[in-house]
Amino acid sequence: MQPQGVAFVALPLLGPTLVWLLTHRWMSGWCDNLRKPPWYPSHRALLLVWTAFYSLTGYASYLVWKELGGGLGWPLALPLGLYAVQLAVSWTVLILFFAAHSAGLALLHLLLLFGLVVSMALIWHPINKLAALLLLPYLAWLTVTTSITYRLWRDSLCPGHQPRLMGEKND
Repeated sequence: MQPQGVAFVALPLLGPTLVWLLTHRWMSGWCDNLRKPPWYPSHRALLLVWTAFYSLTGYASYLVWKELGGGLGWPLALPLGLYAVQLAVSWTVLILFFAAHSAGLALLHLLLLFGLVVSMALIWHPINKLAALLLLPYLAWLTVTTSITYRLWRDSLCPGHQPRLMGEKND
């Protein structure tokens, strides 16, 4: 991989690193007090998975950049511009959730992020099929993350809400 490839892989990790440096004092206490769904992964697993997906999307963006001739130019504007927007929205989700403690706003941004990643996959597919395919696991992870965030948001609105199993009677 060329040095530019390393930069493309490392760039997406800049946002989460800065968010953590600026907000880590507020994260742990707030996150620990949330009522999490059973499928909520550990903080270590979250860190590893997000790091992997940020690096993977960075590599995919490198493949698109390389396929379109590298450098800067008009052909790169849409595919990499869309990537830059989704990266900014992704970093915003971290700020909204961990710093602002707003699961509702984070949820809206996750839905927007999902649409942006689908759009990226559709635009990248004719340019580089591998780059588009590398976005599929990211979409699966966004589905999991969105479902977790939805549950956290719903439970924050109705803290006493306990879902009943089918067939369970009301008191």
